[in-house]
Amino acid sequence: MKKDYSKLWTLFKSMFVLSACTFGGGFVIVSLMKKRYVEELKWLDEDEMLDVTAITQSCPGPLPVNASVIIGYRMAGVVGSLTAILGTIIPPMVIISIISLFYNQFRTNPYIATALQVMRAGVAAVIFDVVINLAGNVLKTKRILYITMMVIAFVATYFLDVSAMVVIIVCLCIGLIDLAVTMGKKGRLDR
Repeated sequence: MKKDYSKLWTLFKSMFVLSACTFGGGFVIVSLMKKRYVEELKWLDEDEMLDVTAITQSCPGPLPVNASVIIGYRMAGVVGSLTAILGTIIPPMVIISIISLFYNQFRTNPYIATALQVMRAGVAAVIFDVVINLAGNVLKTKRILYITMMVIAFVATYFLDVSAMVVIIVCLCIGLIDLAVTMGKKGRLDR
């Protein structure tokens, strides 16, 4: 049993630290989760982390909490999910509560305004890293369909201002059709 508690503690602590030190939203934490759970702890492989990222982006709610549910469940079932969620939500709840008490002082403080402006540059770099990693994983599949979908999705959202939700739903439908065709072909080959 002790080993299970050790894994739960590692899960809680990892999510807590990632959540407490992440500025810039869900896309930033994806890169940090990948480093922690794929490279350091080796709890997930690269493809699993890519799947977690795709699922969490497609589901409603905050990306870090969605990822916590999946990673926690993968590591220790329902208790793991609850542990990971707690580790993820405690830091922002505490930080936002403190900021709300001193909102007027934060809003007018030039030092805080400068710090937030500087942090945006770091956040942009981390998001860029996530984009490069995700695009690299799509390119590694060497599937023309996936690469084409990625390029069309980028053009649709960036140049044509198509809603991200529409792009996600269309990609999901295309993926399901591709899966059905692949399974159909596999069924015919097995006969």
